[in-house]
Amino acid sequence: MSRPEKTHNRLIHEKSPYLLQHADNPVDWHPWSDEAFRLAEKTDKPIFLSIGYSACHWCHVMAHESFEDPEAAELINDAFVPVKVDREERPDVDLVYMTVCQMMTGSGGWPLTIVMTADKRPFFAATYIPKESRFGRLGLVELIPRLKDVWINGRKKILESADRLTSELNKVNLERHGRALGEDALAETFRRLTGIFDSRNGGFGTAPKFPSPHNLLFLLRYWKRTGIPAALEMVEAALQAMRRGGICDQVGFGFHRYSTDARWLVPHFEKMLYDQAMLTIAYAEAFQATHNQTYAANAREILTYVLRDMTSDRGGFYSAEDADSEGVEGKFYLWSFAELKAHLEEDEVRLLLDLFDAREGGNFEGGQNILALKSSIEDAASAMAIPEKDLRARWENIREKLFAAREKRIHPGKDDKILTDWNGLMIAALAKAAQILDDPTYALAARRAADFVLTSLRRPDGRLLHRFRGGPGIEGTLDDYAFMVWGLLELYETIFEAWYLRTALELNKVMIDHFWDDENGGFFFTPDDGEPLPARMKEIYDGAVPSGNSVAMLNLIRLSHLTGVHTFEEFAEKIGRSFSEQISAQPAAHAMFMAALDFAGGPAHEVVLVGTSQDPDADRLVKALRSRFTPNKSVIRVRPGQESEEIFRLAEFTRSLRPIDGKPTAYVCANHACELPTTDPVKMLELLDPRPQSLWGKKT
Repeated sequence: MSRPEKTHNRLIHEKSPYLLQHADNPVDWHPWSDEAFRLAEKTDKPIFLSIGYSACHWCHVMAHESFEDPEAAELINDAFVPVKVDREERPDVDLVYMTVCQMMTGSGGWPLTIVMTADKRPFFAATYIPKESRFGRLGLVELIPRLKDVWINGRKKILESADRLTSELNKVNLERHGRALGEDALAETFRRLTGIFDSRNGGFGTAPKFPSPHNLLFLLRYWKRTGIPAALEMVEAALQAMRRGGICDQVGFGFHRYSTDARWLVPHFEKMLYDQAMLTIAYAEAFQATHNQTYAANAREILTYVLRDMTSDRGGFYSAEDADSEGVEGKFYLWSFAELKAHLEEDEVRLLLDLFDAREGGNFEGGQNILALKSSIEDAASAMAIPEKDLRARWENIREKLFAAREKRIHPGKDDKILTDWNGLMIAALAKAAQILDDPTYALAARRAADFVLTSLRRPDGRLLHRFRGGPGIEGTLDDYAFMVWGLLELYETIFEAWYLRTALELNKVMIDHFWDDENGGFFFTPDDGEPLPARMKEIYDGAVPSGNSVAMLNLIRLSHLTGVHTFEEFAEKIGRSFSEQISAQPAAHAMFMAALDFAGGPAHEVVLVGTSQDPDADRLVKALRSRFTPNKSVIRVRPGQESEEIFRLAEFTRSLRPIDGKPTAYVCANHACELPTTDPVKMLELLDPRPQSLWGKKT
């Protein structure tokens, strides 16, 4: 007998790897589409909305338990019109319904399950639901008949509940204009972060523990502002603990999404592009602030992983790698003691056991080992009386052997869609690393990615699209614009090609034209001509990624300093006022916003470098600037020729600046007041070093 041919649902025609994972489910999935909502209206069924992403472990668990199960699928198909959404493709849909879930249940997460009317009004929300009831959690096969019954027999109450919920959802965006936030908000953020800092293990909170790199970016700036040692100490403790822990892929580099324990040992094994980007910036800035070469090496390791495993042939960056391989979470990354012995010489095994928390019986489930350093390599070398250079070389030899062995395993799935917003973060990270680590290969990679996004994910009218996989698609969100502008500003200050600054200004204008809230201030997540949803949301919370409003505020302040157009600062201040009550209530949850506020309050510097690009003295000025951690500065370079005319058009105030005695010259201004120009790198740094009054009128 021939086997029946496998059938597919409508997801087979989608681009998203996550949706394609569900294309052969017996659940009759629809993508998010007008067709699905029309069918729900026609058949008088509610929508069963399931939102997840390809690297989500519990999304896979629910899929295997229920969506691949004929019994559960039959119940879903009978009672609902099922719709599947990739949260990374449709962050606008995810933001609305995740907010609903948090309002209804007090928590959220993925997989996200929403039941709603055909006109998108929700009335039920949950996260992971098992197939069968257990430990007090209602199972899907019991839940669905109840929801079906209440839809048929209790419709009036459902619709009233949906109306109330939708009304409450729309009130979320009715911010009341508060006071302008100032230096006291920065101090309170520092105090709150100090209160949740884990002094034993590094990082913030207990378990699960997330990298939270924007907390570290704020603390670096607060240390620069105040000189308080504890701010820098928290940054270093967190960065060192994460690099030693199992959250760091010790063999192949890059960081997993978060740690399930307080000690950073056991990660959730998925790897997300945005984590690599933000952590690269944190490690690179920590090196710039401390000149500790270990942090530079850590940043390079992350970028080695990204450029090796997460970069497309066209230069864009992929989204994620899965936690699971062969149906087992973390299998790709784990080692049995027998495997370690099989791949290493006896003396190498002994050294590995000296360096790492690896055991004969395993330090994880099933006798497996997660590789995590017992101490830093520096401390280990001291304890073992071995030159650090020699110990690093010996470990590197072991690492390369383990990496080669691991490459023969079945790899976790890779989500190879290219997202504009996350690529913007990675462009910013590469450009920063190119500046701080003095490595032009990173600048080249940033430029390739920027050029890919701007040619393949930008429409002729200047609007951005959100996702590329086999072609571009999906209207851009606030994050796409804000993060790409950030990336372009960093790229401009790396290679000083005026086109990237001009393009950043163009995208910033589109963002203001289509996302700005004229009535209350702040940016909506979706454009004014986007798809209607139950609410048009705003986001200021700096979660796994910084919010679009926080990054947009930082961009606006930088653009004001770069161009001399002070209207940008007015928009930035309105963002702060718009969200001030929400931010004041939980300042530590808005660390990226606080980094922007730190720049806004000053002292902030503008540096204009005037002179030829070939003169080695010009390069010395640039390198000197990049040797010092001075985060709140903008840098413009004016070079003779056609390029200078473009800069003059973008930044009119630079037109009158000339080299002194034909030599490359630095013009340094602080808080809109300029010093005498200099050709001396040492003098230039002295002009950046004093701590003038902040704009809040206090000595900083």
